[in-house]
Amino acid sequence: MKLITLASIALLCGPAIASPPQSPANQSPETNVEGSWDAELDPALPNVLILGDSISMGYTGPVREKLAGEANVVRPMRADHPRPENCGDTTRGLANIDRWLGDVEWDVIHFNWGLWDLCYRHPDSPDHGNRDKENGTVSTTPEDYEAHLETLVERLKQTGATLIWANTTLVPEGEPGRFVGDDVKYNAIAARVMKRHDIAINDLHALTAGFPADHFIGPGDVHFTDKGTARLTDQVAAKIRATIRIEKP
Repeated sequence: MKLITLASIALLCGPAIASPPQSPANQSPETNVEGSWDAELDPALPNVLILGDSISMGYTGPVREKLAGEANVVRPMRADHPRPENCGDTTRGLANIDRWLGDVEWDVIHFNWGLWDLCYRHPDSPDHGNRDKENGTVSTTPEDYEAHLETLVERLKQTGATLIWANTTLVPEGEPGRFVGDDVKYNAIAARVMKRHDIAINDLHALTAGFPADHFIGPGDVHFTDKGTARLTDQVAAKIRATIRIEKP
């Protein structure tokens, strides 16, 4: 079994403790970083890295709980604060991927970029994250998104880990910085990249497209209530479990 080094534990997880973070009742960029993100890493277990935006931050803790005793589930921590890193758009990914990977020998990497890439922002917008699809500029053009993903996938493949792509979750009607349908467009681009590299896709878009209203924080919000997060958690944990070929007790 691959080992995780002490230096990597300090970089990614902080001091080791026994208890994983508790799941927030409702997902949001703020609640997704609450609680302790320290972890006790067992060198006898496979190492799993989750990369992604605030949606993945919402399910990382619960996935860790579900796979306790089966895998070390980790996400990168911010360099300047003991909080989990929001991996943002692919531009942020390119700038930080080496730091996020550290010197850990990863067995599985479950990763995603897209929800930030397709978001329109304007510096004068008062909305959270300066979202503004009327006057703003898209974070990443479709052409750049594909090129960035190619570079990121090539870097991730160098780790030797089994890669799982999680496609972008649903953009609902009324989202202030994102156009309905761009989620489908950007997911199609990502699917081409993953097909070229023979990478499995965890279809979170299909899952969330079928969510009822009570699974979302509110109308036009891309974040999820505890019900929605629980269903995302189940699918992500099942995909990782199947990938590391561990039977559920």
